[in-house]
Amino acid sequence: MTQASSAHRLSLRHLRIVVVILAEGNLMRAATALNMTQSAVTKALQDAEAQMGVPLFLRTNRGVVATAFGAKLAAHARLILAQVGRAEQEMADLRDGTAGQVTIGTLLAGSAGLLPEAIMRLRQRQPNLEIRVEEATNDVLMPALRSGELDLVLGRLPEFRDRDGLRQEHLMDDFARIVARRNHPLALRTDLQLADLLTCDWILPGHTTTLRRQIETAFRDANLEPPVHSVETVSFLTTRQLLRQTDYLAVWPAQLAALESREGDIVALHIPLPSTRRPIGISTRADDLMSPAATRLVDSLRQVARQTAPPPGPAMHG
Repeated sequence: MTQASSAHRLSLRHLRIVVVILAEGNLMRAATALNMTQSAVTKALQDAEAQMGVPLFLRTNRGVVATAFGAKLAAHARLILAQVGRAEQEMADLRDGTAGQVTIGTLLAGSAGLLPEAIMRLRQRQPNLEIRVEEATNDVLMPALRSGELDLVLGRLPEFRDRDGLRQEHLMDDFARIVARRNHPLALRTDLQLADLLTCDWILPGHTTTLRRQIETAFRDANLEPPVHSVETVSFLTTRQLLRQTDYLAVWPAQLAALESREGDIVALHIPLPSTRRPIGISTRADDLMSPAATRLVDSLRQVARQTAPPPGPAMHG
């Protein structure tokens, strides 16, 4: 019997066990996570290795480490398990037409106003729909989308190098604003230039993010060196608290800046950042059909985007 035909005998149970062992790095912890005995997990792993004809994990004094075969099988297993889960959910959707589950990843640009409004509208029509939201940056969300852990991603559309295997739909444009606490010494100035901000302390996203590169471009376009960050984070809560209590500056999507300005504690400085204009949209897997639940959420996002007035262009002040 060939290895290819042996692989056909692998069950979903085998695949799930391989994924959990890789995540836990330890057979005992994997057994606990799977609600199995360690001996049962060990036997199932040995069975999977025998069927594949290759070692999937190396045993060490500190646990287990995936071989190249094990890592590759786990990657396929995650996608297969996600697809099976979606198939089961879609059957339930087709059966009753009112329930379902969708997992959406979002960046800060999408989570400020567009996504909450779309969720509220959808839940009014589909009260039994389960929606799980994961917030992170594209370097985390896009691999999760490709592996099947997410149904879709909403936010600033990734650059060309991140689009492989994805389908993208543009919903609206957004840009970024420099924000500070309402009583910041620069808050009332209407003649600000980027050069006036060089001595300020900043909260900036990581170097690998699109927004960070766009911020640096804005300063270089003005023949200035980009600011040296004092704090590097994409945590909204951390940034918001630091802004309220210090004279730090940060850069937020315009929708979020407008929302926080209405709350009263945060203001957007009177200075444009045209280099940060970028499309907001939906990313999905190019070779996969969305579940009915995910399709309903996408329809709601489209509706909200059409009805949401676009933010003022970055050349405008205030």
